[in-house]
Amino acid sequence: MKGQLDPVIHPTHRLRICAMLAAGTTVETAVLKEELGLSPSALSKQITALVDAGYVTQNRFSADSRRAWLALTRKGQKAYRAHVQALREIVADPGD
Repeated sequence: MKGQLDPVIHPTHRLRICAMLAAGTTVETAVLKEELGLSPSALSKQITALVDAGYVTQNRFSADSRRAWLALTRKGQKAYRAHVQALREIVADPGD
């Protein structure tokens, strides 16, 4: 197996956050909250785990400190790609 499952990314909500961040350059937390259907505290917990691992950066660009934009770091991009590769290998048809 080339890819490796990452215990930080593996929980469903964190995987979805990483997928959304991988698809764009930055994503506002309000968009993640709406898309994932999480409460602010639940979303904060998931984001904190990703930030603490060095996978995500969080920036506030306005006076409204409740608005934050997230982006994957290079470390986060690499970890996410490896995690997705590991998932693909797990579900791959051996006949392919």
